[in-house]
Amino acid sequence: MRDLPWPARVYLVAVIGTAAVLLAHSAVVSGSLVRPEDLDVLLVLALLFLVCESMPTLLNVEQFAVSVSFSASLAAVVLIGPEGAALVGLTATLSVRPGLPLVKRLFNGAQFAICGYVAGWVYEGCHGQVGVPQVDAFDDLIGPYAVATAVFVPLNIVLTLTMIRLATRARAMELPLRGMAQFLLSYLGYGTFGLLVAGLWATVQSISAVLVLLPLFVARWAFGQYHAQQRSYDATIAALCQAVETKDYYTRGHCTRVSLASSMIAREIGMGRERVRAIRYAGMLHDVGKLGVPTKVLQKEGPLTEEEFAAIQLHPMRGLEIVRGIGFLDEAYAGIMHHHERHDGTGYPMGLAGDEIPEFAKVIAVADAFDSMTSDRSYRGARPVEVAVEELRKCAGTHFDPVMVAAFIRALEREPWQPPRRVEPPPPDAAGTTIKDHDDPTMPIQVVTGP
Repeated sequence: MRDLPWPARVYLVAVIGTAAVLLAHSAVVSGSLVRPEDLDVLLVLALLFLVCESMPTLLNVEQFAVSVSFSASLAAVVLIGPEGAALVGLTATLSVRPGLPLVKRLFNGAQFAICGYVAGWVYEGCHGQVGVPQVDAFDDLIGPYAVATAVFVPLNIVLTLTMIRLATRARAMELPLRGMAQFLLSYLGYGTFGLLVAGLWATVQSISAVLVLLPLFVARWAFGQYHAQQRSYDATIAALCQAVETKDYYTRGHCTRVSLASSMIAREIGMGRERVRAIRYAGMLHDVGKLGVPTKVLQKEGPLTEEEFAAIQLHPMRGLEIVRGIGFLDEAYAGIMHHHERHDGTGYPMGLAGDEIPEFAKVIAVADAFDSMTSDRSYRGARPVEVAVEELRKCAGTHFDPVMVAAFIRALEREPWQPPRRVEPPPPDAAGTTIKDHDDPTMPIQVVTGP
């Protein structure tokens, strides 16, 4: 707990205190939290909760995991009531998950207890009957249970993400929020397992928990497989980017920053979750074609010959050839192929103009130029963000699509750009020549003709 910022400590104490007050109030009002005849139900559901909670699924967010254990707490809402649901959730403090600190276990137990109690209170408020349901009265449970689940799941997510935000002091909140709609719908779907447990209890009693364990773990496995696949995609992209930046050393980190800026623009213009992911990949791989350009050309100081410039102009097509077999890139292909096209038709490799240029390419062109201008190069220092933004405005309608420029400027107003750290430039060329950058609209490549 000493490592937590003070806002996170206050929040932790508040959550634990709220759970304690709710349980204490219920104990005082009713005389006991659970009726003696419900102890066997409580023990079975608590065990089911504990088994699932101790084996969560890791997500793409560092130190963030989810489990389907909450379905046991929702089953307790029906079978035992608010107090029982809170006690089932409280068993998260006993989780045997490896490496989980006591502070996290206490928080998890407290927030699950709060969610269970509130969901149980809502269930009763919707005239849901507490206890083992009669077979012919099962339909009457569906409506109140659906409302209780619709309260439990968002409350659980909000409590957890608030703690992450306070504990990290960073933009970590944005990471879990990506695709939150799909994540929320998935969680609501997993909540139906609790209704299944409650319904089966009327016929097979405690065996219902065992019957539900199998689909629960199948769901967990599928959840894990999906995110493992996403992590493998990211690792593939990162490996290709590292290969590019090893060859073109003066643009270290450029791919990652272009990916970030492209995602900012994509979200600003309203792209969906899958397209944002695709454009993030396209931003990472937009210069992968440099692997097909001779190193001496990439690192040459001074003007390029016509043949060398032609080699540079081929790198978008080389990039498409390299990644063509990677099926999950989808629209990213168009971004990689055409990110050096210009709005006025003077770009390369195909001289497309205006609406002929794919949307992904328009986005990456703005992000690419902006990062180039705000990064250190061997021939100049990084330009201030304000200067780069002004250059984008000046080139809107010629180099860049005006809509994408305006969207990026709006995004920067909400989320200030963090330029990369300064790097030591290599020694200046003895002949006094300078390197030109094909990504920087203010420093075009110089091409000499003749021998």
